[in-house]
Amino acid sequence: MAGTGQAHLRGDALLSVRDLVVEFPVGRTGLKVNAVSGISFDAQKGETLGIVGESGCGKSTTGRAIMQIPRPKSGEVTFDGQNLMQADAETIRRLRTNIQMIFQDPISSLNPRRSVRDIVLEPLNIWKVGTKEERLARVNKVLEDVGIDPAVAADRRAYQFSGGQCQRISIARALVLEPKMIICDEPVSALDVSVQAQVLNLLEDLKRDYSLTLMFIAHDLAVVKNISDRVAVMYLGKMCEIAPSDDLYRAPAHHYTNVLLSSIPVADPTVTVASHRVQGEPPSPVLPPSGCRFNPRCPAATDRCRTEEPQIREVAPNHFVACHHPIHGGEAPVTVRTSGS
Repeated sequence: MAGTGQAHLRGDALLSVRDLVVEFPVGRTGLKVNAVSGISFDAQKGETLGIVGESGCGKSTTGRAIMQIPRPKSGEVTFDGQNLMQADAETIRRLRTNIQMIFQDPISSLNPRRSVRDIVLEPLNIWKVGTKEERLARVNKVLEDVGIDPAVAADRRAYQFSGGQCQRISIARALVLEPKMIICDEPVSALDVSVQAQVLNLLEDLKRDYSLTLMFIAHDLAVVKNISDRVAVMYLGKMCEIAPSDDLYRAPAHHYTNVLLSSIPVADPTVTVASHRVQGEPPSPVLPPSGCRFNPRCPAATDRCRTEEPQIREVAPNHFVACHHPIHGGEAPVTVRTSGS
């Protein structure tokens, strides 16, 4: 699985990532963690791009690398026509006002010593946006837009709120500079299921009202399906499949994607979901396998998969996969109804 190539890239994208590589040293051993290994993808204006994969696949590192935190080892990250890999520190700092992030743990991402008003106001103060009165008015408006009453909450501290309310405050802080894109790094995984739905609906409304482009990183495939226009699947630092959300969930072409989709719980006791299991644990990103990185666990692996890295190619309209032996025509996870249902 997990291959390279740029056949899936489109023109006129707000964000374009090409051959992105991020590595981390392992102490003084001379070894390195291959966190992201030459992936490419893009996001067009107004689109929500979902990125999924199991823990350790590199999806969160990819989001931070777009922000140049840390600077990738190589590749190209182009946002709104500007190549961030060639930009100096001050240019990147200014471009970050148009790319904001929302983090997984909303409580720890907020300063416990500051009031909600000061937390949301800080970006405006740093960039000296408008007058003091205009800044306060914008803070009040954005808090109202995320469902927080500024008259009640503005003078309180973050620890006085629930996780869902803290995430709303984090979203307000990301919105206050009116960015063009927000990278959502597992923004609902720490929240209760009922609160997750509220935050997802909020993001959809804000995307429309603020003309946002979203990059939604998560490991919950059901959540990603509901919010994403296009979904990319990652495994061990590589991109293995990318397609419109409905197409990918209806007919996955990669064996790893099929495994992920078969793991989604079905809230119906009369339905049996066919289990597409793989053997073993993911290989170490320090010493990834040659060829296709999924080959040690793939039921369809051949000698070619162990020696030749697959290239991303189109297997259906706008549906791309990096696999030597893709599932023929796609194969949705099978559901079987019991007798009498």
